[in-house]
Amino acid sequence: MDAIALVQHFGKPDIFLTMTCNPSWLEIEDFLLPTDEVQNRPDLVSRIFKAKVEELKSDIVKKSIFGKVAAFMYTIEFQKRGLPHAHFLIILADGYKLLTLEAYDKVVCAELPDGNTNSYLHSLVVKHMMHGPCGSLNPTSPCMKKMRQSKFKYPRDYANETSKGQNSYPIYRRRDTGKFVIAATH
Repeated sequence: MDAIALVQHFGKPDIFLTMTCNPSWLEIEDFLLPTDEVQNRPDLVSRIFKAKVEELKSDIVKKSIFGKVAAFMYTIEFQKRGLPHAHFLIILADGYKLLTLEAYDKVVCAELPDGNTNSYLHSLVVKHMMHGPCGSLNPTSPCMKKMRQSKFKYPRDYANETSKGQNSYPIYRRRDTGKFVIAATH
């Protein structure tokens, strides 16, 4: 109901952002005993996740990393495996709205870091942020439906540029060298 009230007053959200807890964050791993498992320490995970959410909120509102914010809200949910994630709805002030495809591209892109110049960051992105393989390459992947196709419709085709539907959010992000397509969910 809060989100509906905000949208009625300020207009539709400009950014839908999800932040997911990473059980490999050093702040979590540093406080686990050798016999501990992350899923058995919800106290530790929740405290660290909350601190990181507060830092992200500060970046969004006080540091204006996306531009001046007219309104925002967020909710925290827990995944089936017990890790928290937060969903943010951000409504930017007039003059900061993302109205063009170029504006979208300045805020969001996905890059695979160069494995030759930054092998550590490359390995983290591949491990934590890339889907696959699935389909005929891995029919037992958790994302596969009974009909032997990905429930997320992977693999997706690359797009040469960002596009936008009529009165809609962006559909695909630009694919420059090393960039991948991100499909909008709204």
